[in-house]
Amino acid sequence: MTLHLPNPDGTLRAYEPRTAPPAVPGTGGGSAFTSRTVFSAAHVVADPFADTTPDGPAAVDWDATLAFRRHLWSHGLGVAEAMDTAQRGMGLDWPTAAELIRRSAAEAKHAGGRIACGVGTDQLTATATTLAEVRTAYEEQLAVVEESGAQAILMASRALAATAKGTDDYLDVYGHLLRQATEPVILHWLGPMFDPALEGYWGSSDLDAATDTFLEVIAAHPDKVDGIKVSLLDARREVDLRRRLPQGVRCYTGDDFNYPELIAGDDQGFSHALLGIFDPLGPLAAEAVRVLDTGNVDGFRELLDPTVELSRHLFQTPTRYYKTGVVFLAWLSGHQSHFTMVGGLQSARSLPHFARAYELADGLGLFPDPKLAQERMRNLLSLYGVNQ
Repeated sequence: MTLHLPNPDGTLRAYEPRTAPPAVPGTGGGSAFTSRTVFSAAHVVADPFADTTPDGPAAVDWDATLAFRRHLWSHGLGVAEAMDTAQRGMGLDWPTAAELIRRSAAEAKHAGGRIACGVGTDQLTATATTLAEVRTAYEEQLAVVEESGAQAILMASRALAATAKGTDDYLDVYGHLLRQATEPVILHWLGPMFDPALEGYWGSSDLDAATDTFLEVIAAHPDKVDGIKVSLLDARREVDLRRRLPQGVRCYTGDDFNYPELIAGDDQGFSHALLGIFDPLGPLAAEAVRVLDTGNVDGFRELLDPTVELSRHLFQTPTRYYKTGVVFLAWLSGHQSHFTMVGGLQSARSLPHFARAYELADGLGLFPDPKLAQERMRNLLSLYGVNQ
């Protein structure tokens, strides 16, 4: 049945939803990948019945949240937990993030899934912060992650960006944390397009200078760095950076604009993956990596290249609101019963944005039940006053 979808100019266009089954059956194939290490950063499912407000305590539907992680593990993907995709710093407070880490790590042990968890400083709320307070906040979160048995991802810190006076402060804080870490960690460089408060991270807004500092941190502690996650949306810079990494330190692409080419790599290397877009792409992404495991780079690109248009749509500026599109697609896919987000973030994108996301995802065959997705899209359109 035809849907009438809104355009940005207020007009409507007719769209015929697909009726065919999904492009990749959602049966899972949980064996480990052999050619790449792949994490999906996972969203959280809000509790739609919680009596809270956008600036109130986070309320999470734990059953649905953990079920989604089992879905990702069933396809062989690792879960990157309590990252920006899970609305860290955008609705998910530290006490709830800590509970999320503990619950997901326990679930990973039961499911036999791989998990790495975000370590930050978001328990700091005061505007005036010292470097000592930043270190202490990082230490508290690192302890929670390590005690859970998960791998640690040292995320970029808004508090450190606001407090550091120069590169030496970054070298001091990260050196301190890496010396303390019991197992190799993943370092995360999140660009300001994802979080404007991280402008000038590593001590400079000049990305060449910032890269040099980042590499200095790694070079001083290569045994404590499993890899780096780079989220700068600049493929050329990522390739240049990964070629400068010490032997044995991996590059996990966080580039949701250019991931197929970066994962495929070139004759000098490739990127592994830690991506927010692999939340909605889970089964399809996993199938593509399994094709890559056979050495079939062209087949990998044939599966994954068509998804880039959807990813670029979800991650369009303001990029930090990509989480809204991710949760929207999870709702249409039947992974949750509602389109409600922690912090009320479901309001962060427009109806034309949702309409295009639905159209692109449906065209890719991402929905396990196309009829359910169509019905839910129709209900959303009606809620917004678009009569069908």
